[in-house]
Amino acid sequence: MRLPVVVGVDGSEGSLRALDWAAAEAARSRRPLRVVHASLWEHYEGLRPTADTGRPAEQILAEHLVASARDRAQDLRPEVSVVADVQPEDPVAALVRESHEAALVVLGSRGRGRIAGMLLGSVGLALAGRSHCPVVVIPAVQPRTPAEPGRVVVGISDATSPSAAAVFALAQAASRHGELTAVRAWRRPAHELLSHPPFPGAPASPHRRQAEEHLEEVLKALKAPQPQEGDESGTVIHRSVARGPAHQVLIEAAEDAELLVVGARRSSGWHGLQLGPVNHAVLHYAPCPVAVVPDTYHG
Repeated sequence: MRLPVVVGVDGSEGSLRALDWAAAEAARSRRPLRVVHASLWEHYEGLRPTADTGRPAEQILAEHLVASARDRAQDLRPEVSVVADVQPEDPVAALVRESHEAALVVLGSRGRGRIAGMLLGSVGLALAGRSHCPVVVIPAVQPRTPAEPGRVVVGISDATSPSAAAVFALAQAASRHGELTAVRAWRRPAHELLSHPPFPGAPASPHRRQAEEHLEEVLKALKAPQPQEGDESGTVIHRSVARGPAHQVLIEAAEDAELLVVGARRSSGWHGLQLGPVNHAVLHYAPCPVAVVPDTYHG
């Protein structure tokens, strides 16, 4: 059986957006969908059931929540096999465990309670740093700019070979019958700016040329996934080399994208991932769903 798409739900509006996205992804990738709600039975909003069932009232509410989420996903995508599960434990621990046997884990960028006002909830940030498979974080609000159908953006790192993020991004673009934009950011060293300030009409910077050459080298080694039966079209890959901080370049490039993909490195001597400034910035401010792909992920 193919690994499922796992989505974490908590009843918030953000988690419903994540559920809808995950259901569409499961249908597109022909995978089952697994709906998970995890809680330490903390206080829930609203009235509690009064019937004596021998089970905690919070558990009953949680079961109603995932049943409603399962029905919603099944109504949206009848062709997808959907299962739902309630787990009485910390949400991060539960979803990290789920990530061992998942194609990807999806969740909304905001949660319930006191963290609801944050652009990125603590569960999303913690999961992105510990997951064993790609994590997709869905913005809590609809983007202002409509997405161009099938457009996927990926950041290209300093590595000389295609990263797991690049491979994942290409597969995502192919499954959408869309296009991939590979983005490489570059910056002029500060000492050069002071001694040789740029002027209009100046020749291309050697740093830009190096970025262009590096991007070409990586993309030549990036192999397109096998097309699905009946699909003879290839995935078009666009190149984008832009000057500026990597996080800013990626956020601007993702303005009308369906998905922005970035990588994360596994830390030596620790079980988590290194979420650097670029990861944090795009998770907080990107205008579209963001996928964080561990460098150890093989699909």
